[in-house]
Amino acid sequence: MHFHSSRQRTVRPDAPPLGGVDPTALEPARRGATAEGQPRRRQRFGAKSKAAAPPDAPPYPPGSAPGDLPGPEPRPPQAGPGHPPTVSAPLGTGLLTDQQYPLPRHFRAQAAFKRFWPLTKGDRRWLLGVGMCAIVAALAETVAILLFAELTDNALQKGSVSAFWGPALTWLGVAVIGALVGYLGNSLGAWTAIRFVVRLRARVFAHLQELPPHFFQRNRRGDLVERLTGDVDSIEALVVSGVVQAATAVFGLVFYAGAALLLRWDLALATFGLVPLFFAATRQFTGRLREVSRRERRAEGAITAVVEETLVNVVLTQAYNRQRDEEERLRRESGTWFRTSLVSARLNQFYVQVLEVLETICVLSIIGLGAWEISAGRMSLGQLLAFAAFIGYLYPPIRNLGQLGLTVTAATAGADRLLEILDAPPAVTDPPPETVIQTPERADGRVEARQVTFRYPGGSANVLTDFSFSAVPGELLVITGPSGAGKSTLAALLLRFYDPDEGSILLDGIPVNRQPLARLRRNITLLPQETLVLHDTVEENIASGRAHATHEDVVHAAKAADAHDFICDLPDGYRTVIAPGTARLSGGQLQRVAIARAMLRDAPVLLLDEPTTGLDTLAAQRILGPLHRLAEGRTTIVITHDLALAAGADRVLVLDEGRLVQSGTHTQLLHQGGLYASLLEAHPPAHNGTAHPSRPGVLP
Repeated sequence: MHFHSSRQRTVRPDAPPLGGVDPTALEPARRGATAEGQPRRRQRFGAKSKAAAPPDAPPYPPGSAPGDLPGPEPRPPQAGPGHPPTVSAPLGTGLLTDQQYPLPRHFRAQAAFKRFWPLTKGDRRWLLGVGMCAIVAALAETVAILLFAELTDNALQKGSVSAFWGPALTWLGVAVIGALVGYLGNSLGAWTAIRFVVRLRARVFAHLQELPPHFFQRNRRGDLVERLTGDVDSIEALVVSGVVQAATAVFGLVFYAGAALLLRWDLALATFGLVPLFFAATRQFTGRLREVSRRERRAEGAITAVVEETLVNVVLTQAYNRQRDEEERLRRESGTWFRTSLVSARLNQFYVQVLEVLETICVLSIIGLGAWEISAGRMSLGQLLAFAAFIGYLYPPIRNLGQLGLTVTAATAGADRLLEILDAPPAVTDPPPETVIQTPERADGRVEARQVTFRYPGGSANVLTDFSFSAVPGELLVITGPSGAGKSTLAALLLRFYDPDEGSILLDGIPVNRQPLARLRRNITLLPQETLVLHDTVEENIASGRAHATHEDVVHAAKAADAHDFICDLPDGYRTVIAPGTARLSGGQLQRVAIARAMLRDAPVLLLDEPTTGLDTLAAQRILGPLHRLAEGRTTIVITHDLALAAGADRVLVLDEGRLVQSGTHTQLLHQGGLYASLLEAHPPAHNGTAHPSRPGVLP
C-alpha cells in the first residue's frame, strides 16, 4: 500500500501517478514473486501508464525529422501591403537558458523547492500524517509477507488445515488495517496536494495582476494561462507529491530491506549490489529529459496562446478569411508539441524498459540463489518466497526514487516558467510607510504634472518629454494629438502603472508616489477605449464599480447613464448575462453600461480614453448626455482623436512626439493655427463620426 496524490499529473505523457509505478514495468518482478502461488502485490491506487506515441502518429511538420527538438517559432510576417493583420500577439520572453541560469540541475531543483516549499505552511502536519500512514502501510505489508511465509511452510507444505486459520485470520486483519490506512493516506495526500495547487495558483495570479502593462504586451496571454495551469501542476508534483512519493519510497526501502536482511543477510547483500545500476540509469536520462521537458512546456503554452488569440479575434479571422492561416498556426505549434512529446515519451519508455531488464536480472538472481540454498537444505520454500517478495517490494521504491529524479527534472522546467512571472518586479509598489503622506480618503481632484519625462521600460525614445499641465475639479480638459504622441501614457502615469523618469505627477498637490496605490486608484475612474465586460449579469457588471453596491444603487446609476430602459428590455433585465464580445448589446449600450459603472464608482477624477471610438454618429451623440452628467463636479480628462469633443472643453492640450506644443480653448487654438488646426482640417467633426456639425461636440 503506497500513498500518493490522486490528482492527474501532466509532467510527462507516460509518467505514472505519484507513489504508483507502471504496472507493465513490474511484470518481471511479479512473475518471479508469484511462483508457487505466492500472492501478487496489490495494485497501487490509480497506477497506470500511457504508451508512447505510435510510429504512425500524425506526420511531422515539413522539414523535420523524428526526434528533432524544435527551435523557436519564426516571427510571423508584419501587417502591411498585401498582408492582412495577423491576430497573433508578440512572442513571450521565452525560458531561462542554462547560460542565464548557470546552476547544476540538482542545485536548480533545490532552489525551486526552497522557493515553493513555504507555500506548504499550515499543511505540513498533514504531510507528516501521510508519512505516518506510509509507515503503518509498510509495516502491514511486511507482516503480511511474513504470515504468508508461515502459511506456506506450516499449512501448505504439510497440508495442515489447523495451521491455516490462525495466520489467515491475522493476515486478514492486517489487510483491513492496511486498506483503511491506505485510504486515509491517499485521501489526505490528495487533499494536501489540491490545497497547494490552489494556493500557488492564487499567489501567481495575484502577482500577475501587479505587473505593468508592458509585461503582458511581451508575453502571450495563452502562454500565461498555461503557466497558471500546467506549470503549477508540475510544481505540485515536485513540492507536495514528490515529498510524499519520496517518504513512501524511503519507508518502504527501510522495512523491506530490513526484513530481507533478517531473513538472509547474505542473499540480501548480494541482491543489493545491483541497486546502483538503477540510479546510474536514472542519471543518464535526467539531462536530456530536462531540456525536452522545458521545450514541451513551452510548446503547450504556444498551443494555448494560438487558440486564445484566435478565439478572441474570431471576427477578424473570419473577415480576412484567415481560417486556414490560423489552422496552419495551430498545426505548426501542434507539430512542435508533437515532436517534443514524442521525444519525451521515447526517453521515458526507454528508461522504463531498461529498469525492467534490471529488475528481471534481480529476480532471476534471487530464484537461482534460492534454488541453490533450498537444494543445500539451508532455506525453506516459504522463506524463499518471503525473501523474493521482500526483494520484489524493495525494487519498486528504488525505481520510484529514480523516477522521482525525472519528475524533479521535468518540474524544474515548470519552475523556470513560473519564476519568470514571480521574479518579474512590479513597475511600482506602495511607498514605504514612513514616506506616505496622509491624505483624506476622498481627494479633491486637483491633478498636476510637473516637467514629466518618461520612456517605457526597454524603450529607446521618450514618450513624454518635459510635459506639464494642471486641472481642477469641474474642469473639462481634452488632450489630443497624432497617434503615438503620448496621450494615453498620461493615464498610465496618473494611475501610477509607471513612475516618470523625471518630474512628478501630483494629486491634490501630493506626489502620487507618496500615496498608497489603493487609495490613489480609488480616487480615479478610468473609462478605457475598450469597454470592460465581465462574464456576468448586467447588474454585476455595473456593481463592479463599487464594493457592496445595492440593487438600488445600480439602478440609479443606470438611469443616470441612460441605460435603464434598454436594460429593462433585455430578456432577464438586470439579471441578463453578458460576456466579452456579446451581441446582446451594441457598442453604444456597452459604453453606457461602463458610464453607469463609473457613476457608481463616484471618484473625483475621471479619465476618458477615446470614449467615442467605434461609435456611429447617433450612438456617440447618445452618450454625450451621460458623459456630461458623469463629468459634473469632477476633474475630467478626455484623451481623444475626436476633435468634436474638444469644442466644449475648458482647455485643450495638443501633444506631438511627447511634447506639449499647444494649449488653449478650441477657439483660441483655431486662431493660432498650427497642429490643432491641421488635425481639425484633416478630421473635421462632420467626418469623424461623433457629433452633428451644427453641434460640434459640446457636452449638453
